[in-house]
Amino acid sequence: MAKRKDKNESANDQNNENNPEDNFGLPDIEYKPLETETTGQSETEYVEEQKQETVRESYTYTPQEETKSNAPIIIGVVIGLVLIVGAFLIYQYVYKPKAEKEKRELAEKKKADELKRKEEADRIAREKEEEERKRLEAEAAAAAAAKPAVGTFETLSSRTGRYYVVVASAVDGDLIADYAKKLSAKGTSSKIIPPFGKWKFYRLTIGDFDSFASAQASADSSKPEFGEGAWVIKY
Repeated sequence: MAKRKDKNESANDQNNENNPEDNFGLPDIEYKPLETETTGQSETEYVEEQKQETVRESYTYTPQEETKSNAPIIIGVVIGLVLIVGAFLIYQYVYKPKAEKEKRELAEKKKADELKRKEEADRIAREKEEEERKRLEAEAAAAAAAKPAVGTFETLSSRTGRYYVVVASAVDGDLIADYAKKLSAKGTSSKIIPPFGKWKFYRLTIGDFDSFASAQASADSSKPEFGEGAWVIKY
């Protein structure tokens, strides 16, 4: 009886080994994960996707704040410096030399114009002086041609403020009077200026004029006859 029981227990143990409790004595079948109805995915794939979706939903993307670049500022500063240097070089080597050249040319032109005006003024003055000299010479020649056959002479008693042509001077008044008579005999009229001021000389003159220039012109024309001793005095 005992041996039969052991035999039955041995059979049961073998049956338990071949048919564990999980299959409840049913035959073994191949297990396959269930596929979802909507996507056709297996249950495992579906679970994994749900996990990933949960991870994606829980992850919040925080964009990194971009660091502003200083390149535009540096480029702007460089461009500004280039413009400033360029403007300085243009002023220093283009505008300034041109302005100085124009200024120098203007100064030279002004100087040339002033010199031209001065030369023109000098020319006009020389022409007027030459005309005046010729006129005085003509007057002196006319006066010489119109002198009388017998000249006269007189002694001045007071100053007149006129200019006289002196042809002789001496301390002795009689000598001057004798010379005046000789000139009168030749048809030359004369006047005697008595001593005045610090000078003690008598002076014999052959003409009187309103201006020094007229008197000097007469003196110059008289030098061929009276020599270099003809000169002008105001009395």
